[in-house]
Amino acid sequence: MIRVERLAKSYGSKKVLADISVELFPGNIYGLAGSNGSGKTTLFECLRKIEDCQGSITLEKQAKVGYLPSSVYFYPNMKGIEYLEFCLSARKIKIRRTDVEEVNCLFELPLNEYAADYSTGMKKKLAFMALLMQKNDLLLLDEPFNGLDLSAVFLFKHILLKMKENNKTVFLSSHILSSLTEISDSIFYLQGGVIRKTYLKADFNCMEKEIANEFIEQRISLQHFLESPCGT
Repeated sequence: MIRVERLAKSYGSKKVLADISVELFPGNIYGLAGSNGSGKTTLFECLRKIEDCQGSITLEKQAKVGYLPSSVYFYPNMKGIEYLEFCLSARKIKIRRTDVEEVNCLFELPLNEYAADYSTGMKKKLAFMALLMQKNDLLLLDEPFNGLDLSAVFLFKHILLKMKENNKTVFLSSHILSSLTEISDSIFYLQGGVIRKTYLKADFNCMEKEIANEFIEQRISLQHFLESPCGT
């Protein structure tokens, strides 16, 4: 379990996150929705302690946390298999080729080729594969479906649901609400650095309408674009 209390983050005079308080429990998948610039990536980086922040983050003792950023970087001249070896050695896990082959049956990656030359989707698969082999207790996934083809999206969702069954905790963001509603147990709506609302499964049907009302009906008038041209 991870407990976040009154988390706040500013860059100079610009406040990005303000008074974020959430609890994430094992055996659950949590979604994070919000527009660009709402603070989603900053929140993940604070939880992963990549960024300093105010407030407190309490993690269950000895729990291992894995983080998948929205854009994955790979060192030049590092093969896929070498990346896996690097990630596992960071957790003091000895890599076994039989394990790699078993997991790669799902991902079908050319592990003896340079990871930097992979496509966007292949890079994301490799990074996700490393997180799985690290056997993390909590996964923080920032836009994990971006750049994936349809079959890979299905694969990722299937794996995340299996992780839930095995009492792992998953916290992921996406711009596509359906990607969150299909697998999440609850979804946090982050806007302006504040969690405006927490939606439970029973509320998912009304969530899209409520968010659309805020961004379209309350802020943008489309009437001008919907009117017929003069004289028609």
